[in-house]
Amino acid sequence: MKDPYVREAQTHNYRCRSAFKLLEIDNKHHILQPGHHVIDCGAAPGAWSQVAVEKVNSLGRDSAASAGFVVGVDLLNIAPLDGAVFLSNSDITDFDTQKKIISVLPSGKADVILSDMAPNATGIRDLDHQRLVNMCLSLLELSERVLLSGGTFLCKVWDGSEINLVRDRLRQRFQDVRTVKPKASRMESAEVYLLAKLHRQQKR
Repeated sequence: MKDPYVREAQTHNYRCRSAFKLLEIDNKHHILQPGHHVIDCGAAPGAWSQVAVEKVNSLGRDSAASAGFVVGVDLLNIAPLDGAVFLSNSDITDFDTQKKIISVLPSGKADVILSDMAPNATGIRDLDHQRLVNMCLSLLELSERVLLSGGTFLCKVWDGSEINLVRDRLRQRFQDVRTVKPKASRMESAEVYLLAKLHRQQKR
């Protein structure tokens, strides 16, 4: 309870403190807009989806703005949330799960892919880093199937030797790639976020 973000999460009824990471990134970089269709990867317990539902107006509470759509995916069970569709007990890196995501998206396409997911830590830093890098690269392949031209990709990585590999892959497919570390990330944490904007769809 000494953590101010934990207190704020309780005050604002967010499911966990991580909501403030996305809020801070969005307030600065404006990645979530009314009408956007969003995929939240590693969504449990649902705090990022809560933010996305508010920002993209998926409940249609602002009648003057377009209504968006939010789909969240996680290996864990996710409690229901008004304004979001959840695929619980699902592996985002699995091809069948990705087909389900495409089927539930109203247009089969997304404006934004968010990922705050991470593997269960083994305590072996290099191994954990590599596993998270592999997750990010898998999501990048998903982005080629579902992300609209001009879309945005935000993923968590743990700083390490392979982070440049992910960054370079993003630069091949997005016009603007930067590394961000929101204040809500704990100082001792190795986590950073790679923010890629202005997706360039690959010619097939």
